[in-house]
Amino acid sequence: MGRWSRLIAPRFVSWIGAPENAHWLDVGCGTGSLAEAVCRVAHPASILGCDPAEPFIKYAQHHLADTRVTFVTAGTGSLPGRSGGYGSTSSLFALNFFPDAKASIEEMCSLTAGGGVVSAGVWDYAGRMEFLRLFWDEAFATDPEAGKLDEGARFPICQPDALLELFHQAGLRDLLCEAIDVRTEFSSFDDYWRPFLGGTGPAPSYVAALEPERREALAMRIERSLPRQADGTIGLIARAWAVRGVLR
Repeated sequence: MGRWSRLIAPRFVSWIGAPENAHWLDVGCGTGSLAEAVCRVAHPASILGCDPAEPFIKYAQHHLADTRVTFVTAGTGSLPGRSGGYGSTSSLFALNFFPDAKASIEEMCSLTAGGGVVSAGVWDYAGRMEFLRLFWDEAFATDPEAGKLDEGARFPICQPDALLELFHQAGLRDLLCEAIDVRTEFSSFDDYWRPFLGGTGPAPSYVAALEPERREALAMRIERSLPRQADGTIGLIARAWAVRGVLR
């Protein structure tokens, strides 16, 4: 997922439209793709990236050497504040994993300066996150139990109406929710399938739990259903929903 999130991140940052020299809070920063994009696109005064997973924080600290950026181990419920608040508080591809999305957005608002921007981005799991959607559709066709792991069903918040309602309830104004699409290119079926064999995440965990014969049968079903270009490559769309609002 990381290679696609890094494609989305700079476009998401530009779409947010925060002013230059703003102080940013990156909530659920992971390995730093949003912070890196903010440095490249938004000309920030500072960025504080927070994540409860210490290995992610260590990776981000090692790979993003910019004096404007600081990474700390912290999760929602204990996010660090700043005197005067943050001008832009954002979360990219983490909101649906927070234990309480509503409380998390409210906490993000409480740390944002008046007139500042609060924003989030999530994958369109139920729709045009196509390489993952195609996987679950084929898995469910032969195993209804697969639906229990499908992010499209597990994360109903990852849809425009739900995101806008969440931001409305937090008291934000000038709400906007739009799609950001990138094209995911795979050189071959092996390039597409290999990440599903890693064992990390719902889909790879599902694959790892299958008997070898069922795993091979699923791979064959998916390979037959993938759209091919003239040169044999596989091109699919990865869509993210981006939502933003302004603090009153």
